[in-house]
Amino acid sequence: MAEIRWTQEALRWLEDIHQYIAEDNPTAADNVVSGIYQKAQLLSDHPEIGYFYRSEPEGNIRILLYGHYRIAYLTHGKTSVDILGVFHGAMELTRYLP
Repeated sequence: MAEIRWTQEALRWLEDIHQYIAEDNPTAADNVVSGIYQKAQLLSDHPEIGYFYRSEPEGNIRILLYGHYRIAYLTHGKTSVDILGVFHGAMELTRYLP
């Protein structure tokens, strides 16, 4: 099982997503953030489930999809995963993952 670690940046993204959705629908905001978190938990047993984005010296950056969102994460073999950010599908990833 891989350890899942959320970066501070990724946690800020989740908070921003929650705040944005909660302006119109607090229940939906809770559901979306909970869904993203639950989807990321799959990485514990299946760290390579997301599609390959690019290779880095520390490991591979992969993307896991959840609805309209992309969960960007860095794999360290099968031992750990760092969640780098959560991005809406309309956002250009290269702007945030140069």
